Amino acid sequence: MHLTRVAGKKPVRIASGAILALYSCTSLFMGVAYAGSGDRDRDGMPNRWEVNHGLNPDVANADGNPDHDQLRNLSEYRHSTEPKDEDTDDDGMDDGDEVKEFDKDPEDPDQNNNGVEDGDQDADDDAIDNEDEDDTEENCRADDDDSDEDGLDNEDENDFGTDEDDSDSDDDGVEDGDDDSDNDLVDDEDEDDEADDDCDSNDEDQGDEDDLDDIDDIELP
Repeated sequence: MHLTRVAGKKPVRIASGAILALYSCTSLFMGVAYAGSGDRDRDGMPNRWEVNHGLNPDVANADGNPDHDQLRNLSEYRHSTEPKDEDTDDDGMDDGDEVKEFDKDPEDPDQNNNGVEDGDQDADDDAIDNEDEDDTEENCRADDDDSDEDGLDNEDENDFGTDEDDSDSDDDGVEDGDDDSDNDLVDDEDEDDEADDDCDSNDEDQGDEDDLDDIDDIELP
């Protein structure tokens, strides 16, 4: 038995069993309330948001990173970005780079409103666009997307005025990556390559076979 005091009245005796039953009911109520609050797996992301973004609301996956952009799912939720799209605002920079490296808004493609997308700017004046700064550092799994598989990364399509969803934007029978827009004998897909950027899954490797063929076709004087 336990004594429970109520202000201005004598202590009331309550059986231990009654207290236990009250505690159990309270715990059950809190559990049901939490489940109904919109986050069944308690991973910090609302059920509706997870469903709308292709995630499982019944599996705690706050640490997942399906688009390999350096932002975990929970961070994607907090920054209102897309967990399955590495570049939510399509400005050429991965969401993770914008947040962690450049302190940019991953939902605003031109944060300083100067008419140049954030990815095409050069924050440190080293003649390398922001979007290309990490090309030699990120692993191949996190390498930049190429939606139309034309050898030209999505982040570079706007540099050449091509469509990231059309592998042959000018319909000339040559994929955009194999075009040579500036006629310098270097395919567009290789224009901004670094020597150490050698991901096998990326057609932009230095020394593509088709590049070598182009060189062989050059008529020497």
